[in-house]
Amino acid sequence: MHRKELIRKYIEFFKSKGHKEIPNVSLIPENDPTVLFTTAGMHPLVNFLLGQEHPLGRRLCNVQKCIRTTDIEEVGDTYHHTFFEMLGNWSLGDYFKKEAIEMSFEFLTSKKWLGLNKNKIAISCFVGDKKESQIPKDTESSKVWQSMGVPKERIIFLGKKENWWGPAGKTGPCGPDTEMFYWVSKEKVPKEFDPDDEMWVEIWNDVFMQYNKTSEAKYKPLKQKNVDTGMGVERTLASLNNLDDNYKTEVFLPIIKKIEDLSGKKYNENLNITKTMRIIADHIKAAAFIIADGVLPSNTEQGYVLRRLIRKVVVHGEKLRMKNFTIKIAEPVFKIYDNYSHLQKNKDKIMKELEKEEKKFKLTLEKGMNKFKKLVSKNKKIPGRDAFLLYQSYGFPIEMTKELAKENGVSVDENEFIEEKRKHQKLSRTATKGRFKSGLADHSEQTKKLHTSAHLLLAALREILKDKKIMQKGSNITPERLRLDFSFTRKLTGEEIEKVEKWVNKKIDEAIPVIKKEMSPQEAKKQGALGIFDEKYGNKVFVYEIGNFSKEICAGPHVKNTNELGKFKIIKQDSVGEGARRIKAILE
Repeated sequence: MHRKELIRKYIEFFKSKGHKEIPNVSLIPENDPTVLFTTAGMHPLVNFLLGQEHPLGRRLCNVQKCIRTTDIEEVGDTYHHTFFEMLGNWSLGDYFKKEAIEMSFEFLTSKKWLGLNKNKIAISCFVGDKKESQIPKDTESSKVWQSMGVPKERIIFLGKKENWWGPAGKTGPCGPDTEMFYWVSKEKVPKEFDPDDEMWVEIWNDVFMQYNKTSEAKYKPLKQKNVDTGMGVERTLASLNNLDDNYKTEVFLPIIKKIEDLSGKKYNENLNITKTMRIIADHIKAAAFIIADGVLPSNTEQGYVLRRLIRKVVVHGEKLRMKNFTIKIAEPVFKIYDNYSHLQKNKDKIMKELEKEEKKFKLTLEKGMNKFKKLVSKNKKIPGRDAFLLYQSYGFPIEMTKELAKENGVSVDENEFIEEKRKHQKLSRTATKGRFKSGLADHSEQTKKLHTSAHLLLAALREILKDKKIMQKGSNITPERLRLDFSFTRKLTGEEIEKVEKWVNKKIDEAIPVIKKEMSPQEAKKQGALGIFDEKYGNKVFVYEIGNFSKEICAGPHVKNTNELGKFKIIKQDSVGEGARRIKAILE
């Protein structure tokens, strides 16, 4: 089965069960994100999972492109990816465990749909947590699976680490999940399910959001119980085509073949080469999609992740003795994903940025090699802290340092390197602990106020700078401040900043109602609402209007009137790459 066929069948199946398709949104979360990237299809749905009415109803489905930075270090095995596509379906207070599991099983095993072998499916369910949260074992899900024909021996119960989701922040909706695994080996299927056996690959996850975690760390049953599911396209493709390696599927193979051609090496030559080719293929694909969504390499946030990905590609390319190669191995990405219009439109920009970053990093790499040569001349064993410096400052993976050291007859203190890396990760986690897994920082009144202020700010910029081409490029809103990225080519003058502030505060003083309307995307576009119309919306969207000057497609939430906002003040402006500016503002 091919990628497009899998996606088509999935959407078709859930539409036949009364679901409406929702858009495949940007990798850069637009509706008040507190994370760098869209990591799952539920990102744009947080407000609706908390009870807000969705314009398309209570049953939804889609395919969503995702980036998971937590998996970057795991890439290199058969199934981890930085960029991937996720198929998802949601019930917003409609059906629950029984119906969700029955639909999952039907889609997986029915000959009309995927036709997977029932005897190769295994399941995990939540074991319960009576000590800390007083949540019982999820025997309900287990019983439904058994009624579907899954034998007891293939159903296991696991703890919170494996079979629990959420909440997105410190508080909010959460609940147990049940995961589906498929046996990908050509060997006989074991009678019992062992989750530690890599031949059992997780392909689908049904999350049952039935609790709300309070600020007192209590778990209270939710009035609106939701289902949030996710099925990885790459892993499912491998299972459907009897492959034990995601990188042998059509979504990776053309990139791997291009690497083979350029390097003169074979993918299965040895484990190190296989791993290196997987990393290059995964990271170049992720980089192309991140650039397509408007991010450029930089030293902060999304731009830093992008730079890190490209630099790892260059380092691993050097290991295969490839030169000036990034744009050549990126070429197949556009053929594999020819149905993403924004990727095709931005091809020239993507190629330009990849080539520019590769050339720039080559200089850093040369400095790293000079540093390495000095270390080798002084030491018979390279200290772990120096190996970490090579990793952190010059982009040398520890594997590369070890290989180079071996070639030069020296060793590396790997234990000290691991300790140094662990310390750094601890510091990084501390520095970013304010970021949550998904959705809003919280749903406080202050966050709502700042969200509405962001709409006023965008309208003010378009008015004061007399440029109707100015569009939002991204936002990040916490209870303390708003951050708006917008398309503009130069720094604003002090006078312009002052005029923007005055304009926003005048609209606040005028006590203008904030009106929410529901309409089709076509009608919203016709009425001049701001939104990204490159990607398809569903049949209905929310449009928020403020006076006759602000009209935007948005998922909310917002205040009812501008007089609730307080005094608006801009505290900082920055450049965020070519053709984009960033403003941070507060409400006093």
